[in-house]
Amino acid sequence: MTAPDAERSGAGRSISGVVLDALTPDDADRCAELEAILFPGDDPWSARAFREELRAGHRYLAARDGDRLVGYGGVALLPGRLGQQAEAEIHTIGVDPACQGRGVGRALLDRLLAAADDIGATTYLEVRTDNAPARRLYRATGFEVVGTRRRYYASGADAYTMRRRPGPVRSADPPAAAPR
Repeated sequence: MTAPDAERSGAGRSISGVVLDALTPDDADRCAELEAILFPGDDPWSARAFREELRAGHRYLAARDGDRLVGYGGVALLPGRLGQQAEAEIHTIGVDPACQGRGVGRALLDRLLAAADDIGATTYLEVRTDNAPARRLYRATGFEVVGTRRRYYASGADAYTMRRRPGPVRSADPPAAAPR
């Protein structure tokens, strides 16, 4: 996935003709198809895995170009309790190779991070050490490498664990005008 700058997108807004909305169980087969294309040899997620993630209540988004699903992303949100820091984990982000470079991955990530920021969560993810475009995207959104997981992927590839501290709490509503 490439990481060009794209403005933060709200629900239903278009990014280069692509609209973000909620991922549904009906999208699981297409997600699994994209996983097989994007992550061959690294134990790509099955349609069942996507359905289980949705059943578990994790937040998943779809990127659609017309009726076609061209991207997806998901995050697990763990609100802080009893003085503990809230945490979030980006589970997956994928964009159809034909749609990469259009800001779709960035828009998905921005929306997932906004959900994490809304609960004040520190966000974690794993990324292949050789996936330079994804690492650039994550660095551009405030992630830093905090560790390496050797042979993390089924192919034997290593992964970096990356962390992003909570950003400012975002609101879907524009700020009110200041009184004069």
